[in-house]
Amino acid sequence: MITILDTLTILAVSAGTLFFIAGTVGLLRFPDVLTRLHALTKVDNLGLGLVVLGLLPHASGLLGALKLVSVWLLALISGAIVTQLIARAIR
Repeated sequence: MITILDTLTILAVSAGTLFFIAGTVGLLRFPDVLTRLHALTKVDNLGLGLVVLGLLPHASGLLGALKLVSVWLLALISGAIVTQLIARAIR
């Protein structure tokens, strides 16, 4: 059972890392600020979600799992707010 959880952890964290790399490529390659923001927020939210999903089986109890999920939710909320503020500032 531990081997299966370790394999799922490796797969989820690796997929999250690939999404982070794709977001970085989008940040560097897209032509304007709005498309860069769109690519960065969408991909980073999914990448962080996959990393958190991969780390959940190795969390130290329910409190550790709640901390991981709360960090992910905080990143989701702050990313959305910052993206809206930047998009309004450039218009």
